[in-house]
Formats: sequence, C-alpha cells, structure tokens
Amino acid sequence: MSLIKSISGLRGTVGGKVGETLTPIDVAKFAAGYGMWIKERHEAPKVVLGRDARPSGKSFRQIVINTLIAQGIDVVDLGLSTTPTVEMAVVNEKAQGGIILTASHNPSGWNALKLLNENGEFISAADGKKVLEWAESKDILFVDPKKFGTVTERDDYIDWHIDEILKLDLINIKAIQARGFKVAIDAVNSTGGIAVPRLLKKLGVQVTELYCEPNGVFPHNPEPVPENITHICNEIAGGSYDLGFVVDPDVDRLVMVCEDGQPFGEEYTLVSVADYVLGKKPGNTVSNLSSTRALRDVTEKHGGTYEAAAVGEVNVVTKMKETNAVIGGEGNGGVILPELHYGRDALVGIALFLSHLAEFGKSTSMLRAKYPNYYISKNKIELDPELDLDAVLENLKSKYAKNKFSTIDGLKIEFDTEWVHLRKSNTEPIIRIYAESDSQSTADHLAQKLMMDIKELIAN
Repeated sequence: MSLIKSISGLRGTVGGKVGETLTPIDVAKFAAGYGMWIKERHEAPKVVLGRDARPSGKSFRQIVINTLIAQGIDVVDLGLSTTPTVEMAVVNEKAQGGIILTASHNPSGWNALKLLNENGEFISAADGKKVLEWAESKDILFVDPKKFGTVTERDDYIDWHIDEILKLDLINIKAIQARGFKVAIDAVNSTGGIAVPRLLKKLGVQVTELYCEPNGVFPHNPEPVPENITHICNEIAGGSYDLGFVVDPDVDRLVMVCEDGQPFGEEYTLVSVADYVLGKKPGNTVSNLSSTRALRDVTEKHGGTYEAAAVGEVNVVTKMKETNAVIGGEGNGGVILPELHYGRDALVGIALFLSHLAEFGKSTSMLRAKYPNYYISKNKIELDPELDLDAVLENLKSKYAKNKFSTIDGLKIEFDTEWVHLRKSNTEPIIRIYAESDSQSTADHLAQKLMMDIKELIAN
C-alpha cells in the first residue's frame, strides 16, 4: 500500500491510513491545495472535472466537487470521461484548470488526481510544488455558503471531442470508410469503452468490443504492454480482423495489434502516426529520452529535426513548443498532435493511424514492416536511499566521456545507433536502466553492462 505525492499529482492505493494511502481525507486536502493554487492565479475560477471508471472514482468525484465549490470555485463535471477529453474541455470552457481522477495504467485498486492548468495541460514542476505546499498548509480558506461555487454536469464532451478530431484535415474519413476495416478493441472496462466505439463507428469501421463495459473491473493488468493484451491478440489471430486497438483506463495511451495477432509495438504507435503526419505536414518531432530512435529515423527521412525531452508529458510538451514540433509524444503509446491539443490522446491516434493504414492500402503487419526494428530492454536496480546517485552518474559520465551523452534527465549515453538511459525515480529508491539496439539480446547485454558498472561504482 502506498501514497505517492509528487509534482505531477497525488497517486496511491485506495483504503488504509491517512497519509499512507489514498484516503478521502487525502483527496480533500489535495483538492483544497489545488483550489488555493487556482484562486491565487485567477478570480472567479472554474475547474473541469472528469474520471475514469475505476470503483473509487465516483466517491472521490463527490469529495473533489464539494471541496472546490466550498472554496467558491465553479465545477464543470464531465462524469465518466477521458484524460484528453478533459484537457480539451478546459480550453473550450475557458476554465482555469482541470482535474482527472485516474491512476492511468495502475490496477483498479489505485486512483490519482491529475492536475491541469488553464491551457488544459499538466501543471509544471514549480506549480506542482506550490499545490503540495498548499495541501499541507493550515491556511486553506473556505467561503461563506452564499458564495459557494456552482456545479454544471455535462455528458456530451466525449462526442464533442470526437467531432473535433473528425474536423481535422489530416483525418481521411473517405479512405477509412472505403477500406471497410474490421477492428477489435480492448478498453479494459473503462471510459475507452464509451469513447473508442463511438469514434470508430463514426469512421465507418466495423467494431468488435472486448472489455468495453465502463464498470472499472479491469479484466487484466491495464497497462497496454504485450504481456497484458494476450486475449485480444488471440482473438485477432483467428484471422477475422484487419487490426486491433488497446487503450489504457484514461485513454491517453494507444497500442495496436496486427491482423495476425502480433503486437504492433507500443514504441511504434508514435513512429507510425508521425510518419503519416510528416508526410502531410513536414516539420519537427519530439519524444522523451527513453523512447525509440525510430522516431528520429522517420523524422529525418521527411527532412525534419528530432529533439529529445526529459521523461514526462509536461517536459515533452515544453520541448514541442520550443521546437514548433508538428507531432510528438512518448514511446509508451502516447501521441500528441498540437493541431488538436497539447496532450497525449489515444482517440486522435486511432483516427490518424487508420488514415495512414487506409492510404497505405496494405495490411497492418506490412505497414509495421516499413519501420526499422529496434528493441528496448527495461531494467531497474533498487538502491540504498542514502546513496548519492548523482555522484554515481557523474562517475559514469566520466567513464563514457568519449561518447555522446545527455544529462537533461539522468544520463543518456549513445553508442552509434544504440543508447542507454539511466534515470533515478522521483518516488522510490531505484534507478531505471533502459537500453535500445537493433536486437533484443544486444539491448539486454548493453543494459547489463551498465548495470554492472553501476554496481561496481556503488561497491567502491
């Protein structure tokens, strides 16, 4: 059981002791801290609220609403929604912030408060620190009941979000309809079960729905990685589908399954969508340091420039704005299309991918075969909390001084077409070691080599 307080929000397992797990009191304190931060910045503020389908969401929703309106803040409640829908609604409502009750890919026993600013984007590290300070403050103020905020319930924003996607010139609706795609989807019994079928049906796609009842009872680990999506892979392997889509509980991560039941690869969601977008609208791209170099290859093929950002959506968005990137995201299946909004969005990812596949004119597996094959090895080492990890990374930097490296987020070392990224966790005493190569065995070997270097430095 745990409670993780960080600059990106409050996350934890539900049930247990106050301050140790995510309890109603912790939710109220954190919501109140966010409310004070909003009121410092804006007069007569309004906040958009949405949630995924996990069981604790309904209760926490009411706590957040009651806390905010008691601070004099108006609330627009979208109910069951998606993270990208809430992000877009903040801007459309001209609101001053937003909260999504979702623990993303964590199991259903977890929940979290994701916090947005007035641009519908995740708050910065500096702002997150202020929210945490307010949450622990004894100076939180509530208003006289006559000045309570109002609550407006909206259940139409998912449809509005879909319509905004379909208005994009990049979405080739006619080509998608002409292909007559047959698709299976796994929405892990969360809000993707509401949004994804609606989008696909509007695109003229035949849909088989797996786990699309938004009851929050996740049928498997909800992180959309190969070991967790075997059911849909087996379903598609029967030969009746053109492809499959899998989303996480709050619909900001997307992975595909080829017509033969093989995963397309979460790292290649962004790569394939970027290839399509850059073919229509040349420009630059951004992903985080731990994402595949295949995006760089595709970007340079189209004459653009690729830039890497520190891990975290807020960092990717900042770098995208700096470089005027036309597409970006993260290698976990997160697609960010600035033309729509600056946030990971599985729904626009689906529409873009189907447009790409429709124009490609061949099978999903043949499209995947267009892209270079890179393999990532993901590892971690548990550390003594007292260890000076920064000193360890400095020693590693000296050891590999002849290699190209980056220190914007831990240490990333490049070896020709291979790389290793080492970064410490913000929430637990571990170091993560990611390595990429053109074969899984080489990536694993490279990661093991750096892990041995770290252990040797620690021992000395």
